[in-house]
Amino acid sequence: MNNRYSNGRLHHVEIYVANLNRSMEFWGWFLGKLGYEQFQKWDKGVSYILEDTYIVFVQTEERFLDIPYHRCRCGLNHLAFHAGSKNMVDELTEELETRGVKILYKDRHPEAGGPGTYGVYFEDPDRIKIEYTCSVEE
Repeated sequence: MNNRYSNGRLHHVEIYVANLNRSMEFWGWFLGKLGYEQFQKWDKGVSYILEDTYIVFVQTEERFLDIPYHRCRCGLNHLAFHAGSKNMVDELTEELETRGVKILYKDRHPEAGGPGTYGVYFEDPDRIKIEYTCSVEE
C-alpha cells in the first residue's frame, strides 16, 4: 500500500494567539510568501496549508490571556522554515524591516545561526520566534 502520509511526518501545528486578526495579517502575508494558501477559516481561527502540512491559528479565550506567551517558558520556542537561497533571505529581511517587524540578533545578522547558516530571525505579533534560513557552503 502506497501511503503518501508517511508515518511520523508532521501533520499540523496549532497555535493559540492573543489577537487573531493581527496574527492573520502577519502570518497570512509571511506564509503566502512561502507558498502556503489559506486552507480553512472560521470565527475563532484560520489555517494555512502547503502540500500536506498545515498551520492553524486560533483565538485564545479571554480567560486565558492573563499570562502572556513567552518562548522561554514551557511550550513552543520557535518555528523554523527553509529558505531557498540567500537572496530570498535578504528579500524577506527587507520586507520585514519595511513592515516594522522585530528582527532578532541584528548584531549577528545574517549569520546568527552559526557557520554554514544564512538567515533572518524575527518575531510574530505574540513574540513567537521565527527562523527563515538556508545552508551555505563555507
